[in-house]
Amino acid sequence: MTDAMDIAQVLEHLPHRYPFLLIDRVRTIEPGKRIVALKNVTINEPFFEGHFPGRPIMPGVLILEAMAQAAGILVFRTQGGKPEADSVYYLAGIDKARFKRPVVPGDQLELEVILERGLRGVWKFSCSARVDGGVVCEAEMLCSVRKAAQA
Repeated sequence: MTDAMDIAQVLEHLPHRYPFLLIDRVRTIEPGKRIVALKNVTINEPFFEGHFPGRPIMPGVLILEAMAQAAGILVFRTQGGKPEADSVYYLAGIDKARFKRPVVPGDQLELEVILERGLRGVWKFSCSARVDGGVVCEAEMLCSVRKAAQA
């Protein structure tokens, strides 16, 4: 089953809000398999003021964070719903991160996250970010879902 999600549905699946919400829409999601999400990169992003004045480039760590947020949506949909109020979703590890080219205002970041495996609340993903079909970043990620009391 593939689905799309608008921003209202994204907000139901992630605790992030402006300026740290980095997913605008989900193009397709296959619970237990993969997600393709979108981030529209605009000059109005608060990080462009300092990164870098006169030559705005989206920080690589925020591209990785956008991938992790897409992975979070995939985890909660794979588990059959929305996060519980006391759930906390953590980025637990990043391996093999590679950046191929800068992401700049006007780009639309397409985030593809493939679920490799999940065991006891720890999930492994293969992630890629593309602009106009070209890869701008790739990484492997580990994420974890825990109850807030365990945090």
